Amino acid sequence: MSFSIVRPPIRRRARALLGFTLVVSTSLFVAGQPHAQETASAHADHLLKADRSWNGKPYTAYPPGAPTLSMIRLTIPPHTALPWHTHPVPNAGYVLQGQLTIQDKASGASHVFHQGEAFAESVNDAHRGVSGDTTTILILTYAGGNNLPTSIPLKGEKNEY
Repeated sequence: MSFSIVRPPIRRRARALLGFTLVVSTSLFVAGQPHAQETASAHADHLLKADRSWNGKPYTAYPPGAPTLSMIRLTIPPHTALPWHTHPVPNAGYVLQGQLTIQDKASGASHVFHQGEAFAESVNDAHRGVSGDTTTILILTYAGGNNLPTSIPLKGEKNEY
C-alpha cells in the first residue's frame, strides 16, 4: 500500500507566505507610525471663557504693570456667609465641593454655583459668597499685579480670608 502527501504547488505556498508576510509587516509598520488623531497628549475641558462677570458686568482692562497670578483653595464651612468685599482684578472660581451662592450687594441679584461649575467673579462690585448645607471648597484664580490684594473687605467687614 502506498500513499502520498498532497502538497500545494510551491508557487501557491510561496504566494500565501508572501501575502502573510506583507500583511504582518504592513501592520507592524502602520502600528509604529504616529497617527494624526493620536497626536494630542491630553484632553481639555474648557470650564470658563468670559468677558464679563456672573452678574453681567463687562470686564475692562487689567491693572498696569507686571502681572501676578494667584490661585487660592478656599474652604468655607456650611451655612457661612463671607464678608461683603470687592476684587480689584479679574478673577474666576471653580466649585470643587458643595455649592456657593454669590450675592450682589447693590442689585440684590444672586446665583447658585454647584460642584463642578466655574464662574467669573465681579471686579470692583461689592458681593459675597454663601455656602450651602455642606462644606464648600473653591479654587479661585486672580490675574492681578502691582502687589494688589485679591480681595478688599467693605468698610466695617472682616477680611474674606
